[in-house]
Amino acid sequence: MASVRLVHRRGSSAERATTETVLASDVDVARSTLEQARGLMFRRSVPDGYALVFPFGNADTQWLHMLFVPFAIDALWLVDGGVTARKRLAPFVGIGRGRADMVVELPAGAADAVAVGDEVRLVE
Repeated sequence: MASVRLVHRRGSSAERATTETVLASDVDVARSTLEQARGLMFRRSVPDGYALVFPFGNADTQWLHMLFVPFAIDALWLVDGGVTARKRLAPFVGIGRGRADMVVELPAGAADAVAVGDEVRLVE
C-alpha cells in the first residue's frame, strides 16, 4: 500500500478536525491468515514511522502475543476507527487483547499520545 498513512485524531469530534497527527507513514497491512499469524515475529526491529495493521471482518476479541518478537511494541485495538484499547507489549512475553475490527502494531512509544476514545485511521 504505497502512500497509505496511519493518522491519529485526538479527543472529541470538534477537536478531531484540528488535531491530526501521522502515527506512521510506512504501513504494511497483514491481510492473509499467514501474514496475520506471523505478524512481527522473527524481525529484529521495526523503523520509526512504521505500522503493521491487521484488518478483521467484524469486531470481536482479538489477541496479540510477542512470541519471537525481541522488541517492545505499542498495540492499538480499534472498532470503526475508534480506539478501544492501547497497551505496550514487552518483548517475547507480552500478551494483550481487546475488542477490535482492526489491530495496529507500532514501535514502542509511537502511540504514547493515543488514548481510548481517540480516532485512528488509514488514509491515502
